[in-house]
Amino acid sequence: MQTNQAMHLVRVGVGITFLWIGVLIFRDPEAWGGLLQPWAVDLLPLSQTAAMVGTAVLDVLVGLFLLVDLFTWIAALIASIHLVLVLTLVGIDATTVRDIGLLAASLALVWANKPHRRPRTS
Repeated sequence: MQTNQAMHLVRVGVGITFLWIGVLIFRDPEAWGGLLQPWAVDLLPLSQTAAMVGTAVLDVLVGLFLLVDLFTWIAALIASIHLVLVLTLVGIDATTVRDIGLLAASLALVWANKPHRRPRTS
């Protein structure tokens, strides 16, 4: 399989996953907020529910941008940063393996879609 086709599959798979998780968080933000470490909840400048709704919005937007291949580099970078935060704020649990795989896939998308610098002309 060619690299472009492989990265297309990764982009669509990560996009669907982010979109789906965003919808699930919208449906029950309190349950998802319960996954946060207590010390992380104490740091929130807003309610836990509001933070999770914001997370759901972010996840849905990242998923949509990846699915339609729009601002892919930025969406994948945001996804990567978000996943590092998730791994930090949630800790090791049953979803850690999924998050590590999503992080690796998101980083691959960042690398494959990074902006190219134009050579300078004199």
